[in-house]
Amino acid sequence: MTETAPVTDETATVTGETATSTGETATATGEAAPVTNWAGNITYTAKELHRPRSLDALRAVVAESARVRVLGSGHSFNEIAEPGPEGVLLSLAELPPAIDVDSAGRTVRVSGGVRYAELARAVHRHGLALANMASLPHISVAGSVATGTHGSGMGNGPLAAAVREVELVVADGSVVRIARGEERFGGAVTALGALGVVTALTLDLEPAFEVEQYVFTELPREGLDQAGFEAVMGAAYSVSLFTDWGAPGFRQVWVKRRTDQPYAGFDRAAPATEPMHPVPGMPAVNCTAQFGVAGPWHERLPHFRAEFTPSSGDELQSEYLLPRASAVEALDAMAGIRDAVAPVLQTCEIRTVAADEQWLSPAHGRDSVALHFTWVADTAAVLPAVRRVEAALDPFGARPHWGKVFTVPPAVLRERYPRLGGFAALAGELDPSGKFANTFVQGVLDARG
Repeated sequence: MTETAPVTDETATVTGETATSTGETATATGEAAPVTNWAGNITYTAKELHRPRSLDALRAVVAESARVRVLGSGHSFNEIAEPGPEGVLLSLAELPPAIDVDSAGRTVRVSGGVRYAELARAVHRHGLALANMASLPHISVAGSVATGTHGSGMGNGPLAAAVREVELVVADGSVVRIARGEERFGGAVTALGALGVVTALTLDLEPAFEVEQYVFTELPREGLDQAGFEAVMGAAYSVSLFTDWGAPGFRQVWVKRRTDQPYAGFDRAAPATEPMHPVPGMPAVNCTAQFGVAGPWHERLPHFRAEFTPSSGDELQSEYLLPRASAVEALDAMAGIRDAVAPVLQTCEIRTVAADEQWLSPAHGRDSVALHFTWVADTAAVLPAVRRVEAALDPFGARPHWGKVFTVPPAVLRERYPRLGGFAALAGELDPSGKFANTFVQGVLDARG
């Protein structure tokens, strides 16, 4: 059954004059309508923004352009989507937003511009579910899996783990499908937009389930060894720790329990007595229901409710994934630099992610712990703290989230991704002229060698 998801405005902001429609492709020139990302810290220099309304129109734009990048939902904090002043930026928001659920096969084919909130509601109507979701349901499915986005849970891989087939418009405008089981599939999903424009993905589903969410406060750091850390993070289906690094311990623990799985409770910290938001001072009404009130998976696994904007965008973000076995050592290293981090930090979330096989996944080949930093919206003040974090986590082989703020040198990144050579070969096969290889791909990944 095919459903049509509602078309929502792009999270990225178009300022200046309104984009004008011309035939099947709505186009806004860079001069008339500059485009920023969600946080507003990146203003794209692309000469044009195209909003194709059909697959044929999209294929024509790709085939005729020298350089192309896809905007997605704008929830990246670096220049991963920047095509440069001579390139074009593509938004998929006006493509037909199909969600095709195969109930018998427990799969869904979803078009490239759809966001998780729309997808989740449609899937749930069929009595089915995604295995996991990220903290925000507002982000696009294609952009999320392309950058290695994830939720939390000892047994839950990144969101890309659900993908079984990817459909791409490649450099010459043709459509390519790459399915799980093919050798090149490992490079095709978490691909940073470097292979082509993702027009559709097919995802695995499972029977729908309910989740109870509990929040606890003031978990002591003292005495929490590696075994204790794993016990905390394995206490339920999905667990997140929050700290501001201003003092030892964890300010909040978010525990999400599947009602169809055993749960022994959580006795290491006190239950919250009022609804909580992960960021101090933000309204808890933005967050999903707490206090153990059972609800559908898609209304509990994200921290934030789909009908609310979780933040004004007044923030920057960084994230690093490292081996889960090194979690406590990494936390100790972070405690040693708390004075450099706390003054520019809103909150830090700590999650676990199961290993996956995507070549460019930050969780590639290793069960991981992820340290996510929500900074204040001040790049000059934040970058020194980012560098201190990277230095502290360097001994553990930390890999940055591809869509966040980081300064890890390209040579170090190449050492941390053993299948980067295979990815470069795949990029050369599908995009021989480097049409999708912007400065981010060329400089950070050195995908062209």
